[in-house]
Amino acid sequence: MASQSQIKIPATYMRGGTSKGVFFRLQDLPQAAQVPGAARDALLLRVIGSPDPYGKQIDGMGGATSSTSKTVILSKSAREGHDVDYLFGQVSIDKPFVDWSGNCGNLSAAVGAFAISGGLVYAGRVPHNGVAVVRIWQANIGKTIIAHVPVTDGAVQETGTFELDGVTFPAAEVQLEFIDPAADEEGAGEGGNNAMFPTGNLVDDLDVPGVGTLKATMINAGIPTIFINADAVGYTGTELQDAINGDAKALAMFETIRAHGALRMGLIADVGEAAQRQHTPKVAFVAPPAAYVSSSGKPVGAGDVDLLVRALSMGKLHHAMMGTAAVAIGTAAAIPGTLVNLAAGGGAREAVRFGHPSGTLRVGAQAQQEGGEWTVKKAIMSRSARVLMEGWVRVPGDVL
Repeated sequence: MASQSQIKIPATYMRGGTSKGVFFRLQDLPQAAQVPGAARDALLLRVIGSPDPYGKQIDGMGGATSSTSKTVILSKSAREGHDVDYLFGQVSIDKPFVDWSGNCGNLSAAVGAFAISGGLVYAGRVPHNGVAVVRIWQANIGKTIIAHVPVTDGAVQETGTFELDGVTFPAAEVQLEFIDPAADEEGAGEGGNNAMFPTGNLVDDLDVPGVGTLKATMINAGIPTIFINADAVGYTGTELQDAINGDAKALAMFETIRAHGALRMGLIADVGEAAQRQHTPKVAFVAPPAAYVSSSGKPVGAGDVDLLVRALSMGKLHHAMMGTAAVAIGTAAAIPGTLVNLAAGGGAREAVRFGHPSGTLRVGAQAQQEGGEWTVKKAIMSRSARVLMEGWVRVPGDVL
């Protein structure tokens, strides 16, 4: 049998926030992969090294965690008031599946930088020195993100002194604005109620077979998220990854909660469909402030945070916090009566600092009630981003 040569595709490997992913310009992809469908999914799976029954992604660019099994496709935007269209693909590690149902808030921090460097932003909008404002259309969920990207001597500035818990080295700060982050007509993703609170309630009784009835705040903001109280499932909110990710029973419990929450939110029609929607919704548990030692060994005091949050992504406890889930946290914290708000002490607030396994993170959101419905116009947080490698990624020619 004749051997197949490899395909070379221009690509950039970037860190954004506490995630890493392979970035492509749409125009650089093979023709068959420039449109959604099986060819595109097959290509991205092979780039990342999935599905891998060994769970290591050795033969690809993935890092064998949900935070490092990611792909991004960018193109110039034809949408008025936007510079670039951003499409995110969460690649399953052990299954032949790319989930397009949500955004990656962490990699959003790298989108502006890549778009500027890749010639996707009109040059006249990029200052020689200063901050470039990149208007991003998040195509997965139909939302606008505004990235404030520092520029020095006409090039994106990546180095700096901004520190982000979960990232070892400092870098330049990139401020992100998630405009109108709650789901709307375009933003609910694949199915689901379009309201910020799809059940119409700030807190629901969620019946979960084998677990019981849990108080839950289910919210569409940033990414669909199910919040429960830590003590309701036997936790304190101070847990690190090893306390949960090595416990098959606990992981199965959280997946059951996620599946039944997704059904209640209208994201799926049957709990069995949850397995094909791994990226969304997220499930997270919250608790009042308490002291703990982060995964890096850095102590976090009870007075350093407003509340504790632990969240699961792609079936595992996240090492820090997903950026989109941080938007959900900030939004829910701003609305009196949600479980997130109550864990933070209740009352009105426009920003919250929460503790996660790697340290702390601050996110701001301004909520208001209009006609009995809660709205949030903008959520703001800071991340950082850096190019790790650029050139070509190679895949066997028979992938397409």
